[in-house]
Amino acid sequence: MAGPSGRRAFLQNFALSAGACVLGGRWSAAAPASVAIPIIDTHQHLWDLKRFNLPWLTNASDAINRSFEIKDFRAAANGCNVTKSIYMEVDVHPAQQVEEARFAIGLCEDPGTQVSGAVIGGQPHDPGFAEYLKQFAGVRAVKGVRMVLHSSDRPPGLCLTPQFVDSMKRLANVGFTFDLCMRSDELLTGAQLAAKCPQTTFVLDHCGNIGLPARDAAVRHVWREGIKAVAAQPNVVCKISGLIDKTGTTEGSPQDLAGTINFCIDAFTEDRVVFGGDWPVCLLGGSYKHWVDTLKQVVQDRSEACRKKLFHDNAIRVYRLA
Repeated sequence: MAGPSGRRAFLQNFALSAGACVLGGRWSAAAPASVAIPIIDTHQHLWDLKRFNLPWLTNASDAINRSFEIKDFRAAANGCNVTKSIYMEVDVHPAQQVEEARFAIGLCEDPGTQVSGAVIGGQPHDPGFAEYLKQFAGVRAVKGVRMVLHSSDRPPGLCLTPQFVDSMKRLANVGFTFDLCMRSDELLTGAQLAAKCPQTTFVLDHCGNIGLPARDAAVRHVWREGIKAVAAQPNVVCKISGLIDKTGTTEGSPQDLAGTINFCIDAFTEDRVVFGGDWPVCLLGGSYKHWVDTLKQVVQDRSEACRKKLFHDNAIRVYRLA
């Protein structure tokens, strides 16, 4: 890993080369130096709006308020060397979570797709979660569970309620991970949850959802302290994802992303970071390829071993892929 002076030089050079990387407010990163490292995308969404109800899409941008199928992902990731992916639940209406899980399992069992595992939706705060979990325990395709915690109907601190904590411990019993998708100012509760459930592997989504307020010093300070607290728990992995969609069409810069990305990699170390595409949500800020190329630019000064762990090797371990 390059030292501080090496990184400063890199960022200076990157800023110069990246001046043309924002075209009309969209990302357009330069071509990466190498495409040899295969990519495992640990955060791939798909949704068929004729089949599933996604309440959060009601007022969403037209860029993502439509159906996205596996063929669309294949086209979006063309040329990016994605060899495997993890289907990530899409926060369907709770009544459809079993159906969505079955859909995801079907994708994993289809030899015509690169989908190699699924993180299914669930309601860990619900007393019926244990019964819900039983039907998927032992299903090889299911790797973990996620519940989006930053939705408006899910109050801060929900993850520390006794029922939720008990559910997290049950995940460890069946070998499932839990993806933490939470508010950036709630990361300390995430750290507390991980401490209460040391046998459970947690994956922090989207670099802790720092978002556009990253330029606000006070907001960024809270996020940094939260990231350090979560990273101090050895059973938490950080997913480098969900960044360009928060830049919108006029905000953000490569330097902003580099600071967030490098802070997370340094905090968690190269052994506890994984790549996530967050497609198609990433379309709110740029194409899939733009995100992949931008991340490659940011980490190009790190060792080849580090880059392999980030883009491929760590995902094999965390999500138990063959």
